[in-house]
Amino acid sequence: MLDEANAWGSCCYEKGIYLEDLADPVIDVLTGQIPRKNSLMSMLLLYRLDGAYSRVGDSETAFSGGRSPRYAAFIVGIAPDTDQLAADRGWVRSIWQVLQPHAIGNGGGHVNGTSEYSGDRVRASYGAAKYERLATIKAEYDPDNVFHLNGNIAPT
Repeated sequence: MLDEANAWGSCCYEKGIYLEDLADPVIDVLTGQIPRKNSLMSMLLLYRLDGAYSRVGDSETAFSGGRSPRYAAFIVGIAPDTDQLAADRGWVRSIWQVLQPHAIGNGGGHVNGTSEYSGDRVRASYGAAKYERLATIKAEYDPDNVFHLNGNIAPT
């Protein structure tokens, strides 16, 4: 969906967050923060998660964070080089921080909405039980952890 608008070699930093709704305080944050971006390439994406998403139990999929109707916000800083990205990295972190009082769960959003893959961050995005289940599956299909340059789940 975003490939054509973002040429190969672009520098990117993102954070995600789940929001229960787009109530006035959330809209106030967004309208106050979005104009502060520096790069024309940077963006904030909002996805409504509802319907079929909410009919599946949280323990039935690897997609974590709860199954109640909500919005997933992805705050994405994009720039043509690392020097220009520095300003929009701050912009991403700023919006994410001021949205925290409106966040669902631990405020971290889905693992796909982050550029910082510390072990605790990845584990928290799935929850302990689901992370352990996925680590067991990873041990079967990728015991040498070949696929690790992402929100890595280390094989058990």
